[in-house]
Amino acid sequence: MENKLPVRHRESHYHGLLIVDKPGLQSSYVNPITNGIADAEPASEAVASTTPQRLYTSHDIVQLVRRWSGQRRIGHTGTLDPMASGLLVLCLGQATRLVEYYQGHDKQYYAEVTLGSATDTYDQMGMVSAEGAVPALTVADIEQALAAFRGEILQRPPAYSALKQGGESVHRKARRGEEVILEPRPITIHQLDLVAFTPPNHIALRVRSSAGTYIRSLAHDLGQALHTYAHLSHLRREAVGGFTLNDAHTLASIEGSAQAETLDKLLLPLGYGLPMAEIKLDTGMLTRLGHGQTVVAPSPVTAAPPMLVKGISADGVLAGLLHCLGHANARDNEYLWKAEKWFANQ
Repeated sequence: MENKLPVRHRESHYHGLLIVDKPGLQSSYVNPITNGIADAEPASEAVASTTPQRLYTSHDIVQLVRRWSGQRRIGHTGTLDPMASGLLVLCLGQATRLVEYYQGHDKQYYAEVTLGSATDTYDQMGMVSAEGAVPALTVADIEQALAAFRGEILQRPPAYSALKQGGESVHRKARRGEEVILEPRPITIHQLDLVAFTPPNHIALRVRSSAGTYIRSLAHDLGQALHTYAHLSHLRREAVGGFTLNDAHTLASIEGSAQAETLDKLLLPLGYGLPMAEIKLDTGMLTRLGHGQTVVAPSPVTAAPPMLVKGISADGVLAGLLHCLGHANARDNEYLWKAEKWFANQ
């Protein structure tokens, strides 16, 4: 994709969330039942393209949007490997101050696993590190193996990952040939469904898991559970928290909107999708909070007040995030609130 727009040096007016459908490695999996891409694998510009694919890093996507929009302040809420396609949540402008609140949410993936060979990166982009025969498997065999991965488990991250040891990403150590030993970490796999199995060695899965789960490690470990080797051959992120692919835009549509200077129509507003309770703020409360003062308001929930809530102005716009300081009066439901993050009048 060509970058037709020059970098804009003026400050961009774009503020909000941009949900990107990142292109990735095209699936080669054929479902024998449908004679096509395995079901629930949504079409994307990468899958539809007949030209050689470029595999973008998440940083590449940020750089492209930065160039097209002119907005220098862009952050993402979680990376995708170059081979992976799907949901990438970008925060533009003032929304970069909310990145931390969009992290740590559950994610859903469509994944394909190839049995019979392992790679050093645990995915198709790596070098083959081991090969072995694949047993004559049945669907029942695979289902039995998958059962051990559901729920709260310990998972060892791959050596080729962005995790850090001694202040350095472990993938850099691995690429230098240094030994990398990572301890297993607790994760939760909420949903792990077998979408399809094409004998002898192709498995399609749908996974919904906690943040910090490596689907590459799941593929590798599944191979061992099936008494063979395995690697991740395709991955598509379908959901992050409350965001789904229905919210996402292709790179082509984002570039076109930027050229037409209508990119703001693709942006979701500040605070959209944050699972927080809300407090309505009147003019006086907005003024006091904007000056760093406290306001008194009831808890937005019937139980103990949440520590952090969204403060919403009369026109429905996120004015800021409010931190609860405790009771304003021990005899009623009134609490003291102060701005944790403030956006109004900025």
